Amino acid sequence: MIRFDRATKTYPDGTVAVDGLTLDVRRGEVVVLVGPSGCGKTTSMRMVNRLVTPTSGHVLVDGQDVGSINPVQLRRRIGYVIQHVGLFPHRTVLDNVGTVPELVGWDARRVRARSRELLALVGLDPDQHGPRYPHELSGGQRQRVGVARALAVDPPVLLMDEPFSAVDPIVRAQLQEEFLRLQHEVGTTVLFVTHDIEEAVRLGDRVAVLSQGGRLEQYDTPAAILGAPATAFVAGFVGADRGLKRLAVTPVTDRDLVHPPVVRADDDPARLVAVLAEARSRWAVVQDREGHLVGWVGAEAPSSATIAAGVRPMAASVHRGTSLKQAFAEMLQHDAGWIAVLDPADDRYLGVLTPSTLHAALRRSVEADARDVAPDLVAVDSVHG
Repeated sequence: MIRFDRATKTYPDGTVAVDGLTLDVRRGEVVVLVGPSGCGKTTSMRMVNRLVTPTSGHVLVDGQDVGSINPVQLRRRIGYVIQHVGLFPHRTVLDNVGTVPELVGWDARRVRARSRELLALVGLDPDQHGPRYPHELSGGQRQRVGVARALAVDPPVLLMDEPFSAVDPIVRAQLQEEFLRLQHEVGTTVLFVTHDIEEAVRLGDRVAVLSQGGRLEQYDTPAAILGAPATAFVAGFVGADRGLKRLAVTPVTDRDLVHPPVVRADDDPARLVAVLAEARSRWAVVQDREGHLVGWVGAEAPSSATIAAGVRPMAASVHRGTSLKQAFAEMLQHDAGWIAVLDPADDRYLGVLTPSTLHAALRRSVEADARDVAPDLVAVDSVHG
């Protein structure tokens, strides 16, 4: 969808901002450009919508060299979200979102309907927030409006230049989560710039690490960049704690789960005793008839007719596919020795994740990258306590 073909930008004083950048961004993919200040991230991005003209080389969008396209028409086809949003202060939120549709000649009714639809899509109530002005919104809300405005005419390409860096860490995490949800829903091709490697590996399908002078050091999946840095620069940039960062890009899978004994809430206590004896366990997971998690029960059989009376709630749970980082955070938050893992489709109980199986999953991911094989093909020894 986007192709950089030996794209170079050299300024009149001889400074090289981008040095022969060659990479492809596939349709529907999120590619993140990451690196320290002065590495040419933003300059590279601005070549796509012709805010910067390459000194040599080419940039193509959907097979067409951007240098051959009228820049005004080009920019109306490309969404652009920047750090400080750039909303028009004298226009309402609804009017801001409808700016580009108005410019391309949509009628007023269609513009308003699309603006309302997009505000809802980014998590803002069009009735509540639409009539407001930008200064009446929080920083996070303004960023959401900026994203909505950039998506107004269904652009095939969305450029995002440090869009979440001006908000506090809690709001930033929320916006990142919202971005992932939105991208899953709309499937736009995104080129995203950040200086934060954690943000890059969380959001990107692929990550391009740039060094000073706009040199491409590595272009690969987040897991590969964290697990097998291609150069000393990449290793230094991602940090010595890249193993911990890798938790954010390694999902919980069925292979990571432990399966303690299971009983149903309407079973009688005698069955609980028998199940625990057979499994040599002091506790069991309790499900309902549909396979949903109810809680857990200890070896002390309840005095009532069913197990339900002795069930204790299981506060910590995540869905399969959740990152190991989120699972680990859930363990720490609830001071839990294990957490339940649920099916994201219907919340059915699947098993439990323990600290030892979490560690084994991380080791498997690292070893898989080192051997260039699928994680399922890697076996590691793990001690279960």
